[in-house]
Amino acid sequence: MKRMAEAKKKDRGLWFREMKSELKKVVWPNKQTVIKNTGTVLLCSAIIGAFIWVFDFAALSLVQMILSVFGA
Repeated sequence: MKRMAEAKKKDRGLWFREMKSELKKVVWPNKQTVIKNTGTVLLCSAIIGAFIWVFDFAALSLVQMILSVFGA
């Protein structure tokens, strides 16, 4: 039983060492790139949100028109 606990501790230690070495390989973006990418994401989200809003408004108007024609 003691061996299993020691093996798990070694496995965890190995995992953390490997994770640390992998994180050293990551090329982190600079501030300018982060700001540019954030702006792009916000702009795309706003455009998609506007399309959804327009479609929702059009669909609601169509349903109301159909219901008013059939007197419901």
